[in-house]
Amino acid sequence: MSDNHGNTPAAWAAVAVAMLGFVVAGIGLMFNPINYAIFWVGVAIGAASFVVFVVMAKMGLNGPGH
Repeated sequence: MSDNHGNTPAAWAAVAVAMLGFVVAGIGLMFNPINYAIFWVGVAIGAASFVVFVVMAKMGLNGPGH
């Protein structure tokens, strides 16, 4: 097990995409009435962050060399 503590390009990219998803979902919740379409787009972006992480990890951007 590496001791990089998540400090890899794959981890940073996944966190950035997840943050974007949270921001988009939060903006959707701020509308009056709540805009559920924007909210669910934000949720989908947040879920896509897992896919981004897995793909980048398979590309080797999550190993001990990073």
